Amino acid sequence: MSTKLMPFVAILASTAAATLFFFESQPHAERNADQAAQTAGDDARRGHFQTLNAAQVGKDEARRLYDDIRTSMKEGYAMSGDPVAAGYQDWDRYNDAPYLSETHGSRYINNYANELAAGYGDGPDAAPLPPGAIVAKDAFAITEDGDLYAQSLFIMEKLEPGANPPTADWRYVMITPKGEIYGDTRGENPDKVSFCHGCHKAAEQTDHLYHVPEAYRIER
Repeated sequence: MSTKLMPFVAILASTAAATLFFFESQPHAERNADQAAQTAGDDARRGHFQTLNAAQVGKDEARRLYDDIRTSMKEGYAMSGDPVAAGYQDWDRYNDAPYLSETHGSRYINNYANELAAGYGDGPDAAPLPPGAIVAKDAFAITEDGDLYAQSLFIMEKLEPGANPPTADWRYVMITPKGEIYGDTRGENPDKVSFCHGCHKAAEQTDHLYHVPEAYRIER
């Protein structure tokens, strides 16, 4: 194997077996690990793919790295044809710097929301959002080896009351860095993103939303 290739290994366990997947990366290039990885049974679908050897960086460095790739991230997501993917970076952002999210697979994420979701800025005390409110979280990974790579865009859209009771009237969409719809609870491959509501249903008291950590929160 060429020394220029740096293999990443993701082990995704199910109750019956563990499946091993390999994918390659090049230093400081954008990656598509989400697309390369596949779930291995129901247990794997309940969680995000993990970033191996994730690095912890300060706010200034996280901002700098995000600024380096944010435009190309949006361009990649936009290839999906989803209007949110094309326009979410024009919305208000509710974190002052990308922050490391263990619940999103040790990725750095940003929280954007459209005008109907303006109440999201009130944090955990926010009133329930109205139908049409959308929260979008883009993600990227940083490793201890110095690699930087784009990850998926996660979208939550509030639906009309009664539109989809199994997900508490929220729609969940996951778009890969190359613009492929990995899953959509109201469209293709809904089972692949069933883990989203499996996590968010624990936040019923805050309208099934998780908010920006206080240390990163921008009050609007």
